[in-house]
Amino acid sequence: MHPDRQAPWTPPADAKRQPRQVRRILNLFRPYRGRLAVVGLLVGASSLVSVATPFLLKETLDVAIPQGRTGLLTLLALGMILSAVLNSVFGVLQTLISTTVGQRVMHDLRTAVYGRLQRMSLAFFTRTRTGEVQSRIANDIGGMQATVTSTATSLVSNLTSVVATIVAMVALDWRLTVVSLVLLPLFVWIGRRVGNERRKITTQRQKQMAAMAATVTESLSVSGILLGRTMGRSDSLTRSFADESEQLVDLEVRSNMAGRWRMSVITIVMAAMPAVIYWAAGMTLQLGGPQASIGTIVAFVSLQQGLFRPTVSLLATGVQIQTSLALFQRIFEYLDLPIDITERENPVHLDQVKGEVRFEDVEFRYDNKDDKVAPILDGIDVTVPAGGSLALVGPTGAGKSTLGYLVPRLYDVTGGRVTLDGVDVRDLDFDTLARAVGVVSQETYLFHASVADNLRFAKPDATDEELYAAAEAAQIHDHIAALPDGYDTVVGERGHRFSGGEKQRLAIARTILRDPPVLILDEATSALDTRTEHAVQEAIDALSADRTTLTIAHRLSTVRDADQIVVLDSGHVAERGTHEELLELDGRYAALVRRDAQLEPTN
Repeated sequence: MHPDRQAPWTPPADAKRQPRQVRRILNLFRPYRGRLAVVGLLVGASSLVSVATPFLLKETLDVAIPQGRTGLLTLLALGMILSAVLNSVFGVLQTLISTTVGQRVMHDLRTAVYGRLQRMSLAFFTRTRTGEVQSRIANDIGGMQATVTSTATSLVSNLTSVVATIVAMVALDWRLTVVSLVLLPLFVWIGRRVGNERRKITTQRQKQMAAMAATVTESLSVSGILLGRTMGRSDSLTRSFADESEQLVDLEVRSNMAGRWRMSVITIVMAAMPAVIYWAAGMTLQLGGPQASIGTIVAFVSLQQGLFRPTVSLLATGVQIQTSLALFQRIFEYLDLPIDITERENPVHLDQVKGEVRFEDVEFRYDNKDDKVAPILDGIDVTVPAGGSLALVGPTGAGKSTLGYLVPRLYDVTGGRVTLDGVDVRDLDFDTLARAVGVVSQETYLFHASVADNLRFAKPDATDEELYAAAEAAQIHDHIAALPDGYDTVVGERGHRFSGGEKQRLAIARTILRDPPVLILDEATSALDTRTEHAVQEAIDALSADRTTLTIAHRLSTVRDADQIVVLDSGHVAERGTHEELLELDGRYAALVRRDAQLEPTN
C-alpha cells in the first residue's frame, strides 16, 4: 500500500487506560519532586496560618473585647495581620515555584514530542497532515498550561486547607460540622460527572482545532495561496474555513457550559451554608441543646466560609484534570508512536566512507504485515562501486525513488539488505549515514531564512569562503552576489523568492558544502525547462565528480554517461547495462529513449 493511502496509526482501546495515564502524568513531575516538596511545605504552612485566624477571632470576641483586655486584643489583632502577610508571602512563593515546575514539564513534553517526530520514518509524514502535527505541539500542549503550572499546587493547597479546616471545625463544634458536610459526597459525585462530560467534549474540540490548523497550514502557505487564486477557489476555501470555525464555536460553548448549572447549584448551596449554621445554632438553643458562644459561632462560620473556597476549587480542579486527560492522551499518542527506523544498540561507526553501495536481493513493501499486497521492490541485486554512477529509470511507480531512499534509511528494507562499504546500513550509526549520503530531490526545501543560513544548515561552522566556493561550484554565486543583500538575502517561504533552477542550485550548493561520498539525485532536473536544466546539470556534474552517484531520472539525456543504467518495471529489474548496450538491446530503455526524442522541443 502506498503511504499516502495508508490509514493513520490509532492507539489500541484500553479500558484501564485512565489510571495508567494518571500515573504517567505524575511521572512527568518526578524530576522536580524536590521543588514540589518545598511547595508542599509552603502549602502546609499556609493552611496552618489560615486555620489559626478563626481561633484568634474567637478569642477576640469571647475574651479580649468582653473582658477589656487591650494588651491581649492588640496581640490578637497583630496575629491576624501577621497571618494575612504570611499567607500572601507563601502564596507568591508557591506560584513562583509551581509555575516554574509547570513550564519545565511543558518544555519536556514539547521537546519529547518533537524529538519523537524527528525519529519517525518518512512514511509517517506522507500520511499525516502537517497542521495536525503542529496542533499537537502547539494547541494540545498549550492547552495543558493551566493544568501543569497550577493544578498540582492548587490540588495540594486546597486539599490541605480542607483537611485542616475540617479538623478545626470539629474542634469547635462537631455537630455543626456534620451539618456543614452532609452534602459534600453529592458535590464530589457531581464534580466527577461534569469532568467526564468535559473530557469527551475536549477530545472533539482538539480534533477540530487540529483540522483547522491543517487547513490554515495548507491553504495559507505560498503554494496554497497560488493554487487557491489560480483555481478561483479563494471564496470556497474561506467558506470551508468558516464552517470548521463554526463547529469549533459550538464545541467551545458546549465545553464551557458543560455542567455549569450543576456547579452553580453547588456554589449556591455552599454560599447558603452560613445561614444554615446560624439557623442550626438557634434551633439547638431553642430545643434546649448545648449553647455555643457567639465567638464560637462566628469562628465556625469563618471556618465554614474558609472551607467553601478550597472545596469549590477542589471540585473545579477535578473537572480541569478530567478535561486535561483528553489533552494528555493526544500527546501520549504521539509519544507512543512506534519508531520504524532505529539505531542498533552498538552501531558501526565509519570514520572514512569509500562509497560502495550494494543492493542484495532487496524487497520492500510499505505494509510489511500484509503479505497479500505486492511489494514495491522485489529481488533487486545491484552493485555500485565506490566513485561509480548508477542511473535508475523506468515508468512512474516503478520504485525508483523508493530504492534510492533505502540507502540513507528514509525507509528500511523488508527483505534482503542494502550495504555501504560492505556494512548493512541498518548496522551503521545515524551520524555515519548522515555524513555519507546526500540527497538532492526535485522538491527543494529552503527555510524562511537568509541564503547563508540555508547553506550553513549543511555545515553550521562553514566559513564565508566555503559558502562562496560551494555556490560557485553550483553556479549560483554570481546570482547571489548580485542581490541587494547578497548572502544575507531572505529566501522567503519555501524559497519562493527564487526560481526553480535557482532553488535547485542552492540545494546543490548546500550538498556540496556537506561533501558526502554518496549522492542520491532524485529527479533533480525533471521540473525544469531545458535551458535551466543545462545550467543545473552542470552544477550536478561538479557535485557528482569523484562520488558514488545514484541518479533517478525521467529525462534520459541526463543519465546517458552513467556507468550503469538499470530499468525498473513494477519493482523488478527489467534491463541493465550502459546506454549503448541498452540501445542495442532495443527493449524498454530504447523505447524510453525514443519517447524522449519525440517529446524534445524542436527549434
